[in-house]
Amino acid sequence: MLKRLPDPPAAFDDKTGSMTFDLRQHLSGSIKSEGVIFGPTGRLVSRFVADMEGEWDGNRGQLREAFRFASGATEQRCWSITLRDDGRYTATAGDIIGQAGGVIEGTSVKSLYRLKLGADAGNHIVSVEDWMYLSESGVILNRSKFRKFGIKVGELFATLRPVSGTPSSDL
Repeated sequence: MLKRLPDPPAAFDDKTGSMTFDLRQHLSGSIKSEGVIFGPTGRLVSRFVADMEGEWDGNRGQLREAFRFASGATEQRCWSITLRDDGRYTATAGDIIGQAGGVIEGTSVKSLYRLKLGADAGNHIVSVEDWMYLSESGVILNRSKFRKFGIKVGELFATLRPVSGTPSSDL
């Protein structure tokens, strides 16, 4: 069972008074992600790069992700996202069980969902608590915790940054 998401704050005011995570702005266009995945003991088990493309039409968007892992494996995902007027959103994707739920809190975004892992990971279904944090430079820092039966089985750390004209490093 997924936890209930907290209510979003009525307003957020950081030191500049203007920085807010807007999915339509910050998950739009071409995005490059680089990250690492740790196993249950905290040992690095994988690293990846991903090319992402976000498109929005009003409060509905799609985020396409193409992952390349250090092992040579690849993975594709396409999120369909619907923003609500109260600071919350829902999302679906092919390997998500049911629907993801999320809330935007100032410069942070929290999502909860159940993910079906691929065959190389045993086809397990894990609960995911996913946080994204917007930095002042526009880079998004992502931390996800994976749990099965309430026990942490993995963790992901990644960066997401808009693609400028500079190629990023491959694995």
